[in-house]
Amino acid sequence: MYDYPLDYDWSTDEILIVINLYNAVEKAYEEGIEANEFMDAYNAYREVLNSKAEEKKYEREFKDASSYSIFAVYKEALKGGFIKL
Repeated sequence: MYDYPLDYDWSTDEILIVINLYNAVEKAYEEGIEANEFMDAYNAYREVLNSKAEEKKYEREFKDASSYSIFAVYKEALKGGFIKL
């Protein structure tokens, strides 16, 4: 069990969007996910974060906490289809 990296200055809706992406990444590793489902979550996540540096910070913290890579799932999602890492 681990804690999701979050910014508690975000609104409740923004926190839910970020958690939705983390859940999508977990799903890609644990059971698989459709690329379009992941990309919907990823695109919403990118709207919450203000900069590329902030994206990298949260991606790194999530990977450190979970060992799951948002970027690896994103790269697979660009190919389309079903993702299972």
